[in-house]
Amino acid sequence: MALPQRQAMRLLSPRMQCLSKQSAIRQARFISSRYSNSTSRSVATAPAATSSIIDQLTPGAGTRNPLDVRAARVEYEEQKQYHLQRMRTAGMGLLLTFGALAMILFNLDLDSIEQAENKRRGGQQLDASDEANARFQGKEVHVIGAGDGKRIVAGSGGQEIELVETGTSSVPHFPRTIYLPTSSVSAAPTPIPGIVGVAEPNSRENPGNIANQEEYTLVGLGIRTVMWIQVYVVGMYVRTTDITTLQAKLVKHINPTASALIPSEKEDLKKKLLDADESRAIWGELLKVPGIKTAFRISPTRSTNFSHLRDGFVSGINNRTGEARALTPGVVTEYDSEEFGRSVQDLKAIFKGSNAPKGSVLVLSRDENGTLDVLYQPKPEETKGKEMERLGSLADERVSRLLWFGYLAGAKVSSQGAREGVVNGCMEFVARPVGSVETMVH
Repeated sequence: MALPQRQAMRLLSPRMQCLSKQSAIRQARFISSRYSNSTSRSVATAPAATSSIIDQLTPGAGTRNPLDVRAARVEYEEQKQYHLQRMRTAGMGLLLTFGALAMILFNLDLDSIEQAENKRRGGQQLDASDEANARFQGKEVHVIGAGDGKRIVAGSGGQEIELVETGTSSVPHFPRTIYLPTSSVSAAPTPIPGIVGVAEPNSRENPGNIANQEEYTLVGLGIRTVMWIQVYVVGMYVRTTDITTLQAKLVKHINPTASALIPSEKEDLKKKLLDADESRAIWGELLKVPGIKTAFRISPTRSTNFSHLRDGFVSGINNRTGEARALTPGVVTEYDSEEFGRSVQDLKAIFKGSNAPKGSVLVLSRDENGTLDVLYQPKPEETKGKEMERLGSLADERVSRLLWFGYLAGAKVSSQGAREGVVNGCMEFVARPVGSVETMVH
């Protein structure tokens, strides 16, 4: 019985709308004739009232017949979707608010806030600069001179360490030179004796290490960020005795007959070092084995752990292997072998679950044969006398090459700031005659 009634209502609905429409028209005509003595009023008011009433009663004009079941169902669904959309928007806004709050709290530098609060309570700002009041690995930092010619050193009395500003207050300085062991895994599988860091050979901090330490000079540095959060400062070093070789290869790549590059040639080299394909070719040539010794020094700007660092390194390797496969589609690359896969797994095993506090030092060194050494030292100023330990070594030069490419070559690098810093350092090298930079360092 319900079905015939519903069909009857559907048939009746258009008829009722039609009757309502005619009634509205008759009412509008009655209003118009009532004021027939005033022509201007009938012309001005009757059509407008007629049009308004007819439009309101016209199907689809915004008013639905309450007896039309289908129209009522459509209206219910529209209201439901409207309220669901508002709930989704409100929920998304709430999630974004909590996410932004979490990011702000995670990125908050409590040390800087504490220093600012201490200064405020002290009442007066100290005359000395922040650099002069800072300490580097337990040594007081001094600023000598001003402007482009200023020097920043830590310590005094023949134990000075020349520093370079990093651009972040979390890790404000990097040493211009460091000293690393000469031996690789094949020659010295035992732990490294003495402190490996910025101490000069045969110094009080690192006595008797002339035979097993080599000097490395900073090429450039930068900050690795994830979104807008600073993760660590990374700087590239080259063995000081290899600077001449690095200079010569960079210069000869642009001008085979020159000993130094002129400004236009320097600009050409800079563009190539920042280009995705050209940079891969140039650094591939510079990292050929046997070749030069290089290293990356990494210092976290906030407390982290080896797992996070490892994931970043492996991600960089995967990106570079993907680029290599894209350049040679359908061709088996040197990174498709099982041996290379085992080497990547060995790299992961080196970084076992351990914390890397803010200001600690991780060194990735690559010798002339491409062997990777991973060295680590906790915060030097808090662990005086603690040796820098070797976490592990890896002989497969493809792993270290791709790690280096992750910072220096390809379309997307781990730290664009570090890449630009290294490129700018190379520009300073090639602007001077080959062999002169090594002499200036000494």
